[in-house]
Amino acid sequence: MASAQANKLGKKLRRLAGKAVADYAMIGEGDRIMACLSGGKDSYTLLDMLLSLQRNAPVSFDVVAVNLDQKQPNFPAHVLPDYLETLGVEHHIVEEDTYSIVKAITPEGKTYCPLCSRLRRGVLYSFARRIGATKIALGHHADDAVETLFLSMFHGGRLKSMPPKLVSDDGDHVVIRPLYYIRERDIERWSKYRGHPIIPCNLCGSQDNLERPVIKRMLAEWDATQPGRVDNIARAMRHVVPSHLGDGGLVDFERLRRTVELMPTRDLTEVVG
Repeated sequence: MASAQANKLGKKLRRLAGKAVADYAMIGEGDRIMACLSGGKDSYTLLDMLLSLQRNAPVSFDVVAVNLDQKQPNFPAHVLPDYLETLGVEHHIVEEDTYSIVKAITPEGKTYCPLCSRLRRGVLYSFARRIGATKIALGHHADDAVETLFLSMFHGGRLKSMPPKLVSDDGDHVVIRPLYYIRERDIERWSKYRGHPIIPCNLCGSQDNLERPVIKRMLAEWDATQPGRVDNIARAMRHVVPSHLGDGGLVDFERLRRTVELMPTRDLTEVVG
């Protein structure tokens, strides 16, 4: 029974990942995809989906797995290389002590995530350039996108989230998120079926003042009491109607005028006469 359920779930994930890749033109002929692995369930699932697409997609592309060893204390450095060897996939471990930098620079009481993310992104972008990667694949999923939407609204006053595909600020890299249509609960189930060797994060995961877990609990409550609400929010981000929002950068409200003129009135005596 478990095997049948795993096969059914695997087909669902591959279908959704394939649809996202096709809808947003994420992968093209001859691409060299750098799959960023953290050792968490999301990035393992990302790699599974990319390898499955590589076997079945109508285009030919390469997949390179890359992990950034940030030198966190007690990090089991052997886990990912050993696992990737069993898959036979090209892989690289990049060693960079961003952990010490984040711990030293982040003020007391502030979250590590912003600086950690910025440093990690810089290292991975540089390495992508070094190995000739044409795309950088990240394991963010539908829940991540919805959580980021609410974080941006609640704490930044902006309506923004994670796009499925983007060009980096320097214009050198294309970042893709093949799991964009997939819910986290399905990824968690898949990872358990697959027996992925999970490596916990001892940096961001060590703080108890993070806002994202608060949003995550809110979404979990909605899933329990209002099934389908989170899915609708994720779908809404793909069906935006700018004219029904208030951003003057998207709609020229100053020049907005009615375009249909009223029919001219006529003297009723002309009609009767």
